[in-house]
Amino acid sequence: MKIQKLCMFAFFFLIGVKSFSQKQQTINYFKNDTLSLDLDLFLPENIASDTDLPLVIFVHGGGFSGGTLDGGYAFCKYMAQNGYAAATITYTLYMKNKKFSCDGVLPEKIKAFNYGANDLWLSTLFFLNNATKYHINPEKIFIAGSSAGGETVLHAAFWNQKLMAMYGKTLPENFKYAGLISGAGAIMDLNLITKENKIPMFFFHGNGDVTVPYGTAAHHYCPVNSSGWLMLFGSYSIFNHLKSMKGMTHLYSYCGGGHEYSAELFNKNQAYILTFMNDVLKGKVYQKHTVFETGKKNHLSAAYNFCK
Repeated sequence: MKIQKLCMFAFFFLIGVKSFSQKQQTINYFKNDTLSLDLDLFLPENIASDTDLPLVIFVHGGGFSGGTLDGGYAFCKYMAQNGYAAATITYTLYMKNKKFSCDGVLPEKIKAFNYGANDLWLSTLFFLNNATKYHINPEKIFIAGSSAGGETVLHAAFWNQKLMAMYGKTLPENFKYAGLISGAGAIMDLNLITKENKIPMFFFHGNGDVTVPYGTAAHHYCPVNSSGWLMLFGSYSIFNHLKSMKGMTHLYSYCGGGHEYSAELFNKNQAYILTFMNDVLKGKVYQKHTVFETGKKNHLSAAYNFCK
């Protein structure tokens, strides 16, 4: 595994990337008697009638209790300026006014993940049903999320929809996301990801994160006798699992960094993500690990020999 050491302020310019102006519109993607969900869609200006755009759907963070879709504006604007359709969605904040840490109720925490994944499926289904209208290529749909959003995209990609569906609506049986981008996300069961269903995955995560584990640990590092104890497999564990299957993946590790890095590459240096997504669309396959030295240290980070 080749590891590059980069400074936190590192930035690169993508040669040959075509720049577009972008336009924004608000759309209601699902509504029933009790629920109304919106998204903000960013599209390149002056789209040719025969254009099929790749799409990325962004899910904001906030512990399933807060956050708003404008948390994805910087990322979506950047992607639209570089030839993608990009949407940032509202979703059910099931943990609002509930406890999501060690003293929470485990079934409630799992239900929050389930609501998030189902709402993401609904937004995906909206775009599949309206692909022609919005110039979307149904085979080039990526999903992305930060923190709770990262957990949402990972479960949406690999959960059994027939088992976990809440609204009586599922994606087509043969549908598969083109790839996903997770900022400080995690999955409850690593065995959900198999050689048969693996997809390209991009991760970034602080390896000193005490909220969502970078490796394998309990959510919030809760003691095992906690009412809200939940084991999670974080970015590093998923990356190594995917690497063992020779899947397409890139992990950006922030040495000593905590959960404050969960939206780092969505808010700035989005070019790293763009490069990965473009590489996926070109059919490239690699396993890369890029390390950022933050100057921070803690006991969790010290467990990894690639950090100084």
